[in-house]
Amino acid sequence: MSEKSTSMRDVFRETVLELAEKNPDIFVLTADVGVSFGFPTMKERIPKQTVETGIAEQNMVGIATGLAHSGKIPFVFAHAFVLSMRALEQIRTDVCYSNANVKFVGYCGGVAGGVLGNTHHALEDIGILKSLPNMSIIVPADGKEMGKAVRAAVEHKGPVYMRIGRSNEPIIYQNDYNFEMGKAVTLREGKDISLIATGLVVSEALKAADELAEEGIDARVINIHTIKPLDRETVIRAAEETRGIVTVEEHNLWGGLGESVATVIAEEKCVPVKRIGIPDTFVVIGAHPEILERYGITASNIADKAREIVS
Repeated sequence: MSEKSTSMRDVFRETVLELAEKNPDIFVLTADVGVSFGFPTMKERIPKQTVETGIAEQNMVGIATGLAHSGKIPFVFAHAFVLSMRALEQIRTDVCYSNANVKFVGYCGGVAGGVLGNTHHALEDIGILKSLPNMSIIVPADGKEMGKAVRAAVEHKGPVYMRIGRSNEPIIYQNDYNFEMGKAVTLREGKDISLIATGLVVSEALKAADELAEEGIDARVINIHTIKPLDRETVIRAAEETRGIVTVEEHNLWGGLGESVATVIAEEKCVPVKRIGIPDTFVVIGAHPEILERYGITASNIADKAREIVS
């Protein structure tokens, strides 16, 4: 891990440990990913607040629901594809239906699983969980934002899903800032085009803005860390103040950030919107950066889409 990258997984572990040592109501549940997550350290520091269920994700969600209804604040940590699909019925019926105060952390979101292939990718998780009433969805852009998201999730009453990568995510925030659930962050002002991104690919949107600036195109960069509830006000303002919007995400184009932004634009303010993400397909096998390159989730393609709108 270099000074130019961080690990959201490690930040989550250390943040939740810090909070749990002060608050005995915070619990952490994992499903056979404890070693990679650092679970042995957690069991040493908060032994009475950790639960390892093994490969039994549906049961894990049920246990977390019971803890929540007993006044506890359970964090459920598992692979994103498992949480959003294998345990979907329990999340929908046990957690969301009763608005239980359970916090989910989906590990290896998007194509972070790399060569593990489509079985381990999570390209549908946001779309699936976004459709559930009472569920809030946060996709942090870097470790600093992850730490703030964990703290915000503890304060929020109700289900929260946080999606993180695998490791070595780019650093976006060099300085402290005020994180607020449901409130987007404008990382760079601009008047010509708006680049709206979420998660790890926020870094690509920033690179694209630099590339466009060299050509005299002034790009606004917006990090939408909370996909639900969406910051409609910031999206509408971007539509009113720039000539169009390019959305960028590491998710299937059906159901993700781009679809949410396009819906707001269709309802409120009609401007061109181009969406960058994974098309409706199972992806090729390859390393994480190679997959992003294959499907155009890159700074150069973001810049190309922006040029199409501006020109």
